[in-house]
Amino acid sequence: MAKPLVALVGRPNVGKSTLFNRLVGQRIAIVEDVPGTTRDRLYGEYEWRGRTVAVVDTGGIVPQAGEDIAASVFDQAQIAIDEADVIVFVVDSRTGPTPVDDEIALLLRRAGKAIVLVVSKVDNVRQEERALEFHALGLGQPVPLSAERGLGVGDFLDDINRLLPPGVEEEGNPEETRIALVGRPNVGKSSLVNRLLGEERTVVSEAPGTTRDAVDTRLDYQEHPILLVDTAGIRRRGKIGQGIEKYSVLRAFRAIDRADVAVLVIDATEPLAAQDAHVAGFVLEEAKGLVLAVNKWDLIEKESNTMAEYEKMLRAHFKFLPYVPIIFISAKTGQRVQQILDVALSIHRERRRRIPTGLLNETVRRAFAEFPPPSRGGRLLKLLYITQVSVDPPTFVAKVNDPELVHFSYRRFLENRLREKFGFFGTPIRIVFRGRGREAA
Repeated sequence: MAKPLVALVGRPNVGKSTLFNRLVGQRIAIVEDVPGTTRDRLYGEYEWRGRTVAVVDTGGIVPQAGEDIAASVFDQAQIAIDEADVIVFVVDSRTGPTPVDDEIALLLRRAGKAIVLVVSKVDNVRQEERALEFHALGLGQPVPLSAERGLGVGDFLDDINRLLPPGVEEEGNPEETRIALVGRPNVGKSSLVNRLLGEERTVVSEAPGTTRDAVDTRLDYQEHPILLVDTAGIRRRGKIGQGIEKYSVLRAFRAIDRADVAVLVIDATEPLAAQDAHVAGFVLEEAKGLVLAVNKWDLIEKESNTMAEYEKMLRAHFKFLPYVPIIFISAKTGQRVQQILDVALSIHRERRRRIPTGLLNETVRRAFAEFPPPSRGGRLLKLLYITQVSVDPPTFVAKVNDPELVHFSYRRFLENRLREKFGFFGTPIRIVFRGRGREAA
């Protein structure tokens, strides 16, 4: 089920980032910290009344010299606005309505989206009375709140929930493998889509995807149904203004959210960028399968060890993803392109793998015996039992004497041991440690 998206927009210094931090800080569905997965705090998630919602904090909208406000909005936050299910327009109670607020309000009304008008920094009765002045913007009832102190945030989140689209599972074949093609502009993603479809020529149907400005394409490959979740809507670098590229990856994130396996397309002729690692880190946080596809390999001058050296560099750049396969391709010539589908299907099967409880316990107990965990404060971690509780991704619950004794390095060791024994090629796995009560780590 794809998460709905809320975009925070407004002038600089009106309290957007404070509200963003308040929402993300209240997130209940905690994703564990994994070294190497840090990504731009521009994006986050929160959970309210059982629903997980994605939220994006856009930069402050300011008219640029020689440009009108509309041009500024398109340069800074238009994609976030386009992608959002609900727009939160944040204004400042201490300044009252400004001419820039008026212009932003006009643009947002034209967007035709659900809008919540938030009056921030409301810490006392006087400021709450001033919030009424924002009725003049014509965006409905202003919602006063103090993100810093948490005042009014609960009512605000209730307002958001009422405007979000219904949480309905997308229609489709449950046996279908959803593959998202993601990557920076100009890496050859669209060419790769065309090559995949051109080789197979078994397109069953084309239907508008839930990600705006994208088309999902279905095909059959070796009698297996596949849905290609395309993110061709990301605009080219040469056609975008400063700041817009960081919002354009929203489309990649939305596609990953809906996929089983993501294919991160990398341009072999360009240096690796931090954004590549950000997107890969997001795939890991969402616990999706991942393939690294190095495109334009036909343009690289090669020696006997060129591929090995490039793979070594990639492994260093994506050191938090040692289990991810790397494929060197050329969308132009078709070189090894078919392997992407083969590997993606293999990863999807790995994501659904179930391990018998007896074999699982035998493997982990043997790991404990061969390499005992280090003691902490004179106490030693002890395993009571372990069981697999779900698939897609494979998730395990280990009952231990005290979850606080689990060091991240030992968690990683156990994960590596499970991979050595059972595979789990190309997919994250989750190990949750619980004590005799309900504590988890």
